[in-house]
Amino acid sequence: MWTAKKLAKAYLDFFREKGHAIIPSASLIPEHDPTVLFTTAGMHPLVPFLLGQKHPEGKRLANNQKCLRTDDIDEVGDASHHTFFFMLGNWSLGDYFKKEAIEYSFEFLTSRKWLGLDKKRISVSCFKGDKDSPKDVESAKHWEKAGIPKKRIYFFPKKDNWWGPAGKTGPCGPDTEMFYDTGKKKCGKECKPGCGCGKYFEIWNDVFMQYNKTAEGKFEKLKQQNVDTGMGLERTVAVLQGKGNDYETELFRPMMEKAKELSKSYEEKSARIISDHLRAVVFVIGEGKGIVPSNVEQGYVLRRLIRRSIRHARLLGIEGMFCRQIAKKVIEAYSGEWPELEKNSGLIFRELEAEEEKFGKILGQGVKMFEKILKKEGRISGKDAFLLYQSFGFPLEMTAEIAREKGIKIDRKAFEKEFENHQEISRQASAGKFKSGLADHSEITVRMHTATHLLHAALRKVLGEHVQQKGSNITPERLRFDFSNPEKVTKEQLEKVEKLVNDAIGKGIAVKREEMSLEEARKKGALAFFDSKYVPEKVSVYTIEGVSKEVCAGPHVKNTKAIGKFRIKKEEAISAGVRRIKAVIEQ
Repeated sequence: MWTAKKLAKAYLDFFREKGHAIIPSASLIPEHDPTVLFTTAGMHPLVPFLLGQKHPEGKRLANNQKCLRTDDIDEVGDASHHTFFFMLGNWSLGDYFKKEAIEYSFEFLTSRKWLGLDKKRISVSCFKGDKDSPKDVESAKHWEKAGIPKKRIYFFPKKDNWWGPAGKTGPCGPDTEMFYDTGKKKCGKECKPGCGCGKYFEIWNDVFMQYNKTAEGKFEKLKQQNVDTGMGLERTVAVLQGKGNDYETELFRPMMEKAKELSKSYEEKSARIISDHLRAVVFVIGEGKGIVPSNVEQGYVLRRLIRRSIRHARLLGIEGMFCRQIAKKVIEAYSGEWPELEKNSGLIFRELEAEEEKFGKILGQGVKMFEKILKKEGRISGKDAFLLYQSFGFPLEMTAEIAREKGIKIDRKAFEKEFENHQEISRQASAGKFKSGLADHSEITVRMHTATHLLHAALRKVLGEHVQQKGSNITPERLRFDFSNPEKVTKEQLEKVEKLVNDAIGKGIAVKREEMSLEEARKKGALAFFDSKYVPEKVSVYTIEGVSKEVCAGPHVKNTKAIGKFRIKKEEAISAGVRRIKAVIEQ
């Protein structure tokens, strides 16, 4: 019988046979804060390499990537949507393209040596074409040659068969998706792949990154054509096991059974939401990177997931503290492959219980207030939604969900007007994105990225070697650099740091890139403040002779003189022992 573990191994074995290097899963928390709060796809850590930078492991890669997305959160509870999930992926960085990608996909899906799925139950979709890119007849022809008849090849528009970019700009292109017919009856004459009735399960997606979207909204052809594929582990193992939905597999069964055991009035959808959300929370906190429930950025997403779980637990009649019991099942199910979950179990339980206790006390009061307002006013205004947030800690999304269940809508604009001081937090948590970030790879952003290396080195020289990078966020307008330091940096110290950076820029030092193992990089003195379990066998080391040597995915300028004049605009505390510098580059 197929299991998730067996499927992941088969996938990686298949692509290893096809000459792919198997790279580790990247962290759920993106390095350098690119345009997403979390790693939402396997391609995000690979953006520099999709844009042409050489990857240390070669041109063919594959892995099993941990992902987290919140854009489909309202769909969680159906057969196959999740916030946290595993994505099996393979990449060609300027090597093979559509023909080989489609042949590999078809072989893995249908060969008896591998998954052995019935060819007659597989349908595919391709890009229909529009003003930005022509109809993808090339992919369709390759599918026909592989053995998929024309009647099971569909053409869909961009909203269905186009991927990317990850942010406002970056690599993107048409995709071809594979669907497995579950055997259910069609829901109507128009039932076809992509229909939400459950007849067709999407099991794989091959993205052909042919374009780079510019800041002006233009789609320019990439010099390096790439393949980026994704097979959802949860969906595919459900198909292989003949299950009606993902929640019947071993990936969710322990949490579902515990939720049912605790319930007084069991309802399947609420149990699914609890199982999905708390699995996501366990994996994020379990990485041990300091991401805990809060009102900002990733912490806001965690808070939203936990509080939504608590509300659905109450719908099941689960009273009191329950999150620990569900989280324990997650850790038991996954810690064999992801030992950090057991290692950080104390932190996971502590943060869950603190949030559960805090929100559990006021949830009932908030629901009563919601009902009282609705009965009196017949609606929930934006001002009312803000009151529920301010007084009872109800995220706007939760108030909107309760309202939707009762057939009413929330005026989000009115809420945001009331809540304008926190508007950015709400928007980030809903969309899962920053305004901008390193992933746009514009010239100014690349210059600023290299400047962060000089800044890091200068801070360690002025303040001491206890200084470690804790995060960065880089836009074309400014760079933001977080670092460890127990106290405020004085004006005199900031002036010294700024001078050291500008001196290094003025010297016109070459920025050199080398490939080596992480162990070798550290022996040579390269800074690398991250968990080694998320690092491939070979890494890129950038050296600015006499100033800086760091492990980094890039991209960087070739010479420091290209950076421009560096100026610090602000220094502030963001948490205990962590400071933040905001700086700009001037011509």
